[in-house]
Amino acid sequence: MNYYTSLALVLFIYMSVWYIISLFKKRNDVADIAWGLGFIILTWLSFWVRDFESGLRGVLVALLITIWGIRLAYHIYKRNKGKTEDYRYLAWREEWGKWFYLRSYLQVYILQGALLFMIVLPTLVINENIFSSLGLLDLLGLIVWITGFYFESVGDKQLSNFIKNSDNKGKLMREGLWKLTRHPNYFGEVTMWWGIWIISLSANMVWFSVLGPLTITILILKISGIPMLEKKMKENPDFADYEKKTNKFIPWFTKN
Repeated sequence: MNYYTSLALVLFIYMSVWYIISLFKKRNDVADIAWGLGFIILTWLSFWVRDFESGLRGVLVALLITIWGIRLAYHIYKRNKGKTEDYRYLAWREEWGKWFYLRSYLQVYILQGALLFMIVLPTLVINENIFSSLGLLDLLGLIVWITGFYFESVGDKQLSNFIKNSDNKGKLMREGLWKLTRHPNYFGEVTMWWGIWIISLSANMVWFSVLGPLTITILILKISGIPMLEKKMKENPDFADYEKKTNKFIPWFTKN
């Protein structure tokens, strides 16, 4: 069994285990916690099965993904603790009816596992190859990654603090990073994976590894990220003004 097939099999088992956990918990939003942790497992496993051949570059990327994955999983855990299942998954429970369990397994867990595998490809490419010492591409990728991590982590924290304040009930978050973009956390997520891809460029497998950042970009911009969230945000009467004055994705100054 080759490198990529072995890792895909591990990921399949991992997501299947989380599906079983969801049955006991009676909530599918545990898949959001599984998401970040899955990247960590696949990254370190790929580093190990290749006998640590990627050296310092492999360690660097593994640490970056570990920091990101643990923060994200913990953030989601705190956000969901003591609350009902996330509105997206609740809607699917009603929509899928008698097909709920099968579609949950295939669409929530196996599909997310496939997307996870696509997104983490730059990391797998890094760990598959023996590289030269760290260079300018690694520095550039690290800077891009740090920028993305800042937008995601700080954006999440600002939103969390905003929601905790009872005076803000019924209001839209429009301060801090949320004044520069309607989705700073999503912008950060995408930016981080482009940073990882830049680090992977030394492998001379550009057209293969670029599938990773392209997948997360399309997913967030066109499918399950921004479109689903903005559909809910439009229920707020202040959203039209927010939409008019603030960029959807790329941070920029508020329009008059």
